[in-house]
Amino acid sequence: RVSFMNNQKPQKPTLSGQRFKTRKRDEKERFDPTQFQDCIIQGLTETGTDLEAVAKFLDASGAKLDYRRYAETLFDILVAGGMLAPGGTLADDMTRTNVCVFAAQEDLETMQAFAQVFNKLIRRYKYLEKGFEDEVKKLLLFLKGFSESERNKLAMLTGILLANGTLNASILNSLYNENLVKEGVSAAFAVKLFKSWINEKDINAVAVSLRKVNMDNRLMELFPANKQSVEHFSKYFTEAGLKELSEYVRNQQTIGARKELQKELQEQMSRGDPFKDIILYVKEEMKKNNISEQTVVAIIWSSVMSTVEWNKKEELVAEQAIKHLKQYSPLLAAFTTQGQSELTLLLKIQEYCYDNIHFMKAFQKIVVLFYKAEVLSEEPIL
Repeated sequence: RVSFMNNQKPQKPTLSGQRFKTRKRDEKERFDPTQFQDCIIQGLTETGTDLEAVAKFLDASGAKLDYRRYAETLFDILVAGGMLAPGGTLADDMTRTNVCVFAAQEDLETMQAFAQVFNKLIRRYKYLEKGFEDEVKKLLLFLKGFSESERNKLAMLTGILLANGTLNASILNSLYNENLVKEGVSAAFAVKLFKSWINEKDINAVAVSLRKVNMDNRLMELFPANKQSVEHFSKYFTEAGLKELSEYVRNQQTIGARKELQKELQEQMSRGDPFKDIILYVKEEMKKNNISEQTVVAIIWSSVMSTVEWNKKEELVAEQAIKHLKQYSPLLAAFTTQGQSELTLLLKIQEYCYDNIHFMKAFQKIVVLFYKAEVLSEEPIL
C-alpha cells in the first residue's frame, strides 16, 4: 500500500482566477460595409443635391468613419448610389441615394461639379488616391452593366479627372478588356471621355499624359483586331467630332513607321544589301505608310551618316566623308526626284555640318560631290 501511494505522480499546480478581457484596441473590428453605407447614405440624404454641402459632409465624416477601410463602398455610393455587386448592378435589398453621379444630369457642367467633390475629398484624405484609382478601373470593367446614360456620365467625369490630374491615364488599360472592345463599348466610352478631357485641356496635354504611361501608341486597341487601322480609327473619331485625336493617332503611326524605317535601313546598310533591294523596300514603306519623299531623304541621310566612325581630325574627315558619300550617292539620288526633296537634303547636310564642327569645311565638297553625282541640281543649290 505504501509503495502504491509513493508511485502516484504529484498533481501539477493549476492557475485559477478571472480571465482578463482583451483590451479594446486589440480587438479586431468586424468588416461591416452595410453599416458604413447606411451612415453615408443618411448623410447624403440630409445634404440633398447641394454638392458644396456634400463635399463638407464627406470632409467632416472622414474623422468619424473609416474611409481607409471602406474606400470601395464610399466610391460605389458616390458614383452609383449604393454598393455595386460584381458586374455593376445595385443590390435590390440595399438602401440607395440619388445624390450620386449616375442619378445626376447628363451634362458637362454637372460632371465638373461632381469632379470637384472627388478632388476635395482626395486632397483632404490623400490615402484615398489608390482606392479611387482602383475603383475607376473596376467601374470601367463594369461598363456593360450600366445604362448608356450612366456610361456617358462616367466617361465625362473620368475625362475631367484625367485632365486635372486626380486620375492617372493608366486607368484606361481597363478599356482594353476583350468583351468591352468586341461589343464597341470601349470606343463609344472613349469618345465621351476624350471630348471632356480635351475640353478641359487640349490635345497636346492629353498626348503628354498618354506618353507618360506608354499608351500613346495603343489607342487603336480600342477596336477589335480586324478594325485596328489608322483609316478606321480616323473615320470613327472624326465623325464623332474628335478630328484632333484622329490626327494625333495618324501622326503617332507615321512617327512609329519612320522609326522602324530608319532602324531597318541601318541594318540593311550594315549588312551591305544591294541598293536596288534597299530602294525597293523604302518605296514600299513610303506607299504603305504614306511617307513623303522629303521625309525619306532625311531618314536616308541620317542613316548613311550614322553607319561610320568618323575621324576626329578635321583635315582627314572631309576626305573620309567624300569617299563614304560617293558610295551612297545612288541611294540618295533615288529619293531626290523633286526640288523640295533636294532642298530638304541640302538643309540636312548644312545642319549636320553645323552640329559636327569637324565637318564645317566639308560642306562645300559634299554639295559639289552630290551635284556631280546628280543627287542635287543647280536650282536648289542656288
